[in-house]
Amino acid sequence: MNLLDRHILREWLKILGLVLAAGLGLLVMQQMYEDFGDLLAAGANTSDVLMYFAVLLPSFVTRVLPLAVLVSLLYSLGQLHRNNEFTVMRAAGLSMFHLTRGIWAVGILASGLIWLFNAHIVPWSVEAGRQIKERVEFRHEARTGGVEQIGLVTSVAFDNRADGRLWYISRYSRFAGRGYGVTISELDGQRRETVRYRARQARYNPAGRSWTLFDGQEIRFDPVSGEMSRPVPFAERTFANFHEDPQLMLIIDRDPLDVSFFELRRLIAYLTVEGSPKVTRYAIRYYQILADTFGCLIVIGIAIPFSVSGVRVSPAVGVSKSLGLFFAYYLLVSFASMLGGREILTPEAAAWMPNLVMAGLATWLFGRLR
Repeated sequence: MNLLDRHILREWLKILGLVLAAGLGLLVMQQMYEDFGDLLAAGANTSDVLMYFAVLLPSFVTRVLPLAVLVSLLYSLGQLHRNNEFTVMRAAGLSMFHLTRGIWAVGILASGLIWLFNAHIVPWSVEAGRQIKERVEFRHEARTGGVEQIGLVTSVAFDNRADGRLWYISRYSRFAGRGYGVTISELDGQRRETVRYRARQARYNPAGRSWTLFDGQEIRFDPVSGEMSRPVPFAERTFANFHEDPQLMLIIDRDPLDVSFFELRRLIAYLTVEGSPKVTRYAIRYYQILADTFGCLIVIGIAIPFSVSGVRVSPAVGVSKSLGLFFAYYLLVSFASMLGGREILTPEAAAWMPNLVMAGLATWLFGRLR
């Protein structure tokens, strides 16, 4: 990098650091407003609270980084434009791309960082934060009830169409890893019940990916007539071919924004086999995460023309422009998600459309620079 590259980057990165820190601080405060009271009510100590918000912090980076890039570029480059520094540089015969090549290089690194966070760090952050919160809740419930009441989830239903099994668990303890009041129906190719297992308790074995039923009975049915045979009781039986994961059962119907990238892939694979219309909203969220990888490059392509063209006004005007641009972007995201939810657009098209529109705008604006 030459002297001009270092000068432009230094002016931008100073503002970027401040805006990024402020954005992360605001998101942490918002999360504290939502969760701090619940954590205290559950008896969380200081270390639990600090660990919870520290673990969640990486998941905020990908949300605030594109906005921080936009605001900082509009402010810092607008300041250089207002001081006629860009005019002097352009008078020396340097193109706009030559002047901003360092910014584009940082944008490529930021896109790689977002991909790394979305693919590996953010899923861990979301799941680890959930585990910390659940551990605090389990501790609180252990002081007020029995082991069976810790981390209790009621009425868990799961339809495994791929293997032809229908599950219903009256109560499932996330702490004990046991289900209570379990009914499992095996179905034939025409979705007719052939065997039903009922058990007082059931336990999932993660190592062998199998289920063990306790104090249960087996009932067989004639699929044609529906006639039921005499129940055959058993004290304990392990089913090595029952691979259903209770973690998957528990995240079905959870809001897509509260599900990690890895869990989204599992839900999409399951709901696709089941043929459920719910798969659309999870698929849109999945592809939106992938599309966000290029958000910083699109933001740079829009911010540079906005900053160095037009009248030389206060940099605060550039910041106000950024708010308008992000408002327009989120309107596009909401509109595309609505079209995707109504199956007018495919999930891939609904996720990528806002980014493609903004990328087209960035290309047009950058191409108009003289």
